[in-house]
Parts: sequence; structure tokens; C-alpha cells
Amino acid sequence: MSDTPVDYPSALALGYLPIRDVARATGVNPVTLRAWERRYGLVVPFRTPKGHRLYAPEQVQRIQQVLTWLNRGVAVGQVKELLEQSTPPETLSNGVWDELRQAMLNSVARQAERSLDEAFNRAQSLYPPQILCRQLLLPLLAELDRRWRDLPFGAQLEQVFFHSWLRSKLGARLYHDNRQYNGAPLLLASQSGLYLEPGLWLCAWLINSAGCPVQVLDWAVPTSELVQAVDHIAPRALLLYSSQALAAPLRHQLPRLLEACAIPVLLAGPAATIHAEELHGLHLAADPLLAEQRLRELGLLEDAPCAS
Repeated sequence: MSDTPVDYPSALALGYLPIRDVARATGVNPVTLRAWERRYGLVVPFRTPKGHRLYAPEQVQRIQQVLTWLNRGVAVGQVKELLEQSTPPETLSNGVWDELRQAMLNSVARQAERSLDEAFNRAQSLYPPQILCRQLLLPLLAELDRRWRDLPFGAQLEQVFFHSWLRSKLGARLYHDNRQYNGAPLLLASQSGLYLEPGLWLCAWLINSAGCPVQVLDWAVPTSELVQAVDHIAPRALLLYSSQALAAPLRHQLPRLLEACAIPVLLAGPAATIHAEELHGLHLAADPLLAEQRLRELGLLEDAPCAS
């Protein structure tokens, strides 16, 4: 912008945005925005005399450009140079994600919780949840699933270790963030026979990171009791998740669930693809990223105000 503000009110009058509004608009949390500024000089905001960060409209556009490169698998440390090049390269290396995924795989194989935690924490400080989910966690889960199918010994131990770590890690994040939000939560419920559904927790994490409070039921409950939970919790929407085909009794009860719930109901995970042609009245999403996108399109992640 040509005009340079001198204080907080004049900056707002010129269209600058505080960091919390930029985070809401871009999906990049304040911790990550500050890390991009300090470590890489990617987006340097105006600072008020009291130290508040304010972002000009063109800086918000630059953040969107950064996200475009990150979605292509580029490491955050390479983005500044790419933004300054007049002709972007045709091919790019995604070695940073391969290295990080391998480090986490090694930690899972050794049940090394601290090193697994440290690797994820480093990535989480630099990348928004959507990028982490697309470039790291979903590929990591796919690779682990392949590994566990081929592993003659130790597969169950690795599964329990990793899924327990993921649930604990994301659950702590949800607990912390939920305390900052008011408004009706989005209720997520497992509908599979598995003890742990990592995709359910990824859905909850992405939705919560978008500024929406969430509540998670990670064991399947009968449809009648799910209706009761909807009655008691009064959520803005209900997300059902399963990585397996739904059991026949549940499929037959879903129309009754839809009738009883005066809120949108979404089925997410591989079950959404398996049953796409036979279930009517449900919104469908094949994976956590598509679930978050569908809920955003339906306007169900909006108006989740922060607590004062």
C-alpha cells in the first residue's frame, strides 16, 4: 500500500488486518505467521508502537501465494525465492516431506514418542494444518497401512502406538482450542468397528483449526443413542466417519437418523465412497480434507466467535 499508517486506528482505516483476522481468512495460525516472519521474512507486517502485527491486503494475497506453493509440496524455506522469480520452475523437489515422513516412520518403528513428537512439532510450527494433512499425515498413514499389511511381526504394536499418539496429540490440541471458542460445536462420531480411527481425528483437527469448536465420540454408538447425543449437545452439524463399509443395520437406520436430526449430516472417510450410490440425504466426503472443504462450502465453519 502507498499509505503508511502511523498507529492502530489509522492502519485499520487503511484496510490493514490484525493477525487473528488474517489467520481466520487464510487458515494459517498466528504461531505459523510469526514463524514465517522471523525465520524466513516471508510476510513482514506493519508493527504498531505497542508491537501489534497488522497486515496490508497485498500481504494477505502474498500469504495465499505462499499457500499455493506449499500445496505443491515446496518447503517453506524455498518459497521466498520462488515468489521473487519471474518464471517459476516447472519441476520441484518435495524432499522435505519425504525426509520428514521417513523420520516419523523410523520413530513409529522404534515406538520413540519423543522423536515422533519433535518431528511433528517442528512441522506444525511452520505449516498450516491443511498442508500438513495433505503433504505429511495422509501419505504417512497410507504408507503405514501398506507397511502393516506386509509386516509379519509387530504390526499391531506399531498401530496401537501410532494411533494412540495421534489421538493424544490432536486431542490435546482440540481441548486447548475448544476453550477459546463459543457457539455450537460440530459433533463427530465414529461409525466403524475399529478402536481407533485416525481419519476421524484428522477431521476434528482440521475443523477445529478452522475456528469451529468440536466434540468427538470415537467409539461407535447405536443410532438411537446418537440421536440422544444430538439432542443433548445441540451441535451445528453431525459428521459420521468410517474407514470401513457400514454395517447393514446402521445403513438401514441412517434414514431414521436423518429424520430425527434437524441438522446437516455428513458421512466422511472411505465409507462415503463405498456407499455413495445407496445413501441419500447425506453429504459425502472421501477424506478429511474434503470433509473440511464440504463443511466450509455449507457455511458450517463460519460464525465461531472467540471467547472474550
